[in-house]
Amino acid sequence: MSIRWGILGAGGIADTFVNDLTAAGIAVAAVGSRDADKARRFADDHGITTAHGSYDDLVADPEVDAVYVATPHVFHERNALLAIRSGKHVLVEKPFTVSADEAGRVLAAAREAGVVALEAMWTRYLPQQARLREVVRSGVIGEPRLLTAAHMQSLPTDPHHRLNDPALGGGALLDLGVYPVSFAHDLLGPVDAVAATAVLSDQGVDVRTGITLRHANGATSTLFCALDTAGRNDAVVHGSAGRVEIDHTFYAPGGFTVLDADGEVVERFDSDEGDLRGMHHQALELARLVEAGDLESPALTSDGIVAVMATMDEVRRQVGVQYPER
Repeated sequence: MSIRWGILGAGGIADTFVNDLTAAGIAVAAVGSRDADKARRFADDHGITTAHGSYDDLVADPEVDAVYVATPHVFHERNALLAIRSGKHVLVEKPFTVSADEAGRVLAAAREAGVVALEAMWTRYLPQQARLREVVRSGVIGEPRLLTAAHMQSLPTDPHHRLNDPALGGGALLDLGVYPVSFAHDLLGPVDAVAATAVLSDQGVDVRTGITLRHANGATSTLFCALDTAGRNDAVVHGSAGRVEIDHTFYAPGGFTVLDADGEVVERFDSDEGDLRGMHHQALELARLVEAGDLESPALTSDGIVAVMATMDEVRRQVGVQYPER
């Protein structure tokens, strides 16, 4: 089914998403911004016909079937609900919302409206992640016991930048930590215990955060994220009979190596997206669900979205990160 996309927000991540959609031949019908000039510039840059000077006009556009929410985290709930109430399917940039409660409200509204609501955790929809799930669950590395993953970058230090502003949901956890947290949930399943520590900035957001998760199946995850230190951003899943080493960057298109207990290679998987970053797969998944009449993606269910948000809620509680009015 051909889904006509509307882009809510005209920032950097929207630019990346639209580049992938355009290269993959997926139709983008309109863009909306609170700044009409910004919307028009974005539309002109990407060959989009329609530019709206408000989010209300975007979601009301009859030529739009699905809305990609690309605003800062703290606005995700409000913007997703706006689109859902207009009968649009939504793909909400990660993290889905700021809290599990917010996520639950968005997903409940989508179910009631009969529309698809997905988190744009693009890693979940990559071909390599689908194969990685199969490998971990097949028993080839035995019983999964330990997952390690880190997402570390050196990002702007300006205290007014959204990454450093608690009012905009700043900090390493929501922007970067969501990747390893979601990755651990995906491969090792539900979490029943969380332990976290962090270094906070003068503004009160987490600059570096370490997380240990105990999963219901007895496995452990050790995860790390940082705003002020660049890293390899690779990951490993250790099992009782071997391990999987995921190339850097673990959350982006790439590959992994499966090794047995003696370190011998069992399988090598490589993903080639060509000139694409891989963000079009999440759009294709939404289209597949719409065509099939389904509301839940096996790659990331509604319960899975809420579970990841609940883990991050607990991390924030333990390290003392609070967002105004939340």
